[in-house]
Amino acid sequence: MDLTYTQEEEEFRAGLREWLGRVLPTLPPKPDPNDWPGRRAYDTGWQRRLYEAGYAGLHWPVDAGGQGATPTQHLIFLEETEKAGAPYVGANFVGLLHAGPTIAAEGTPQQRARWLPPVLRGDEIWCQGFSEPDAGSDLAALRTKAVRDGDDYVITGSKIWTSHAEVADWCELLVRTDPDAPKHRGISWLAMPMDAPGVTIRPLRTLAGSTEFAEMFLDEVRVPVANRVGEENDGWRVTMVTLSFERGTAFVGEVVACRRTLAALAGEARRNGRWEDPALRRRLGLLAAEFAALWRLTQWNVSESEATGSVPGTGGSVFKLRYSHARQDLYDTAADVLGAGALDMDHAWVLDRLSSLSYTIAAGTSQIQQNIIAERILGLPKGR
Repeated sequence: MDLTYTQEEEEFRAGLREWLGRVLPTLPPKPDPNDWPGRRAYDTGWQRRLYEAGYAGLHWPVDAGGQGATPTQHLIFLEETEKAGAPYVGANFVGLLHAGPTIAAEGTPQQRARWLPPVLRGDEIWCQGFSEPDAGSDLAALRTKAVRDGDDYVITGSKIWTSHAEVADWCELLVRTDPDAPKHRGISWLAMPMDAPGVTIRPLRTLAGSTEFAEMFLDEVRVPVANRVGEENDGWRVTMVTLSFERGTAFVGEVVACRRTLAALAGEARRNGRWEDPALRRRLGLLAAEFAALWRLTQWNVSESEATGSVPGTGGSVFKLRYSHARQDLYDTAADVLGAGALDMDHAWVLDRLSSLSYTIAAGTSQIQQNIIAERILGLPKGR
């Protein structure tokens, strides 16, 4: 693992900092969290600025419309934009971090030409249709079926926790195309237009009051066979590509944000007198070490990806598992620092604490990550 930066990488960092310093003061105010049309416009507007400046799809291959930057340059980009307080990908999350990289890696030239440029420009939003009410953590147990009818699949079923479905144009959808095959082998990965007849969206309100997730009901929705990414019934392998991106670098910016929050917590503890508690100082110190280690792990994963020229590997599961619990520990500590203020629902740390509860479930539960680590890294036998 090489943790040093080259002169070229430091020059890239300096140029990015200069651009952020010029552009960020010109952004409009952030919309209300419940104003989804406004949030879409804000997020896609930022994406358009990135595109025009040459920062969109920075690490995507050049033939996929990206800049062909190294994983290390991508890491620098994520670090510097988070430090500067730049907008996160927001409603562009699924398209930029999941569907887009998957299509770039697995799609045909025609699919890449159709779907990747609008993602990079911020013209189209994607949502994720993976989870189902009856499948739980066992993604391969999905039941949404797709029956071949000429040049179309006819899809019936339902999805849950469909990220950004309210404003999405497309959905990365997993369907069962062979009900008689073993459950991991009868799945296909489709790109479904969200305005297709038969698609019904019902927003879900989270504990924090937000509605970035939804239930999605599919009643004989027709999707062209040409929208299938990968071969029929090879969707599980394609999905593993998607999830490797989701667990590989998707949370990098959040590690930087957590380290910034940790510093703010220490400052608040000094102001309100909680710093005198040695147990609290010990917790803050342990968290500082934890997030420093997570940042090094991120660098290791990026260094491995750069050395092998491959997509993020199983090291992303190690990161995801530990980060999920570290984030919860961070905001539990924030509640102790705030004292009675931890009941103030208008405080950002309180909302972040509620949000942190989902991290041991989102992007693969901690139990699933433990299985991946046990089987694919440690070489332990599969559980019965």
